[in-house]
Amino acid sequence: MGRRRKAREIALQVLYQIDVTGLPPGEAMDLFWEHFDAPDYARPFCARLIEGTREHRDAIDERIRGVSSNWSMERMAIVDRNILRMAVFELLYCRDIPPKVAINEAIDLGKEYGTENSGSFINGILDALFGNLQENHGHQDIIGAR
Repeated sequence: MGRRRKAREIALQVLYQIDVTGLPPGEAMDLFWEHFDAPDYARPFCARLIEGTREHRDAIDERIRGVSSNWSMERMAIVDRNILRMAVFELLYCRDIPPKVAINEAIDLGKEYGTENSGSFINGILDALFGNLQENHGHQDIIGAR
């Protein structure tokens, strides 16, 4: 398993915990590191994903809502919702991550940790969102925040 994949898995677990408990990101990360075995190499990228996803959550949720007309954020499974948020954070704010990688990683996480339909659900949402980003901002620079 790749280093970033492991960090994404941990970030998903922490984002899930934050979503369910309402804990602040720092406290949720500290609890995770105290109670679970996880490689130290995963910490920096994991923290970047968690903090960035939480910091930009409103803008991220707005983007997701814009392409998921039949699904409110509240109706989405918690796992799917947090995978989508993390992937959209990567698409919008992480220049060092190719969009295709962010999307494929999210789909794989959905297949592994979600329901049998999560992979295709996540793929549909992210494909629509990425298509909108390309139309509005061109292929070279998806969004100014990147």
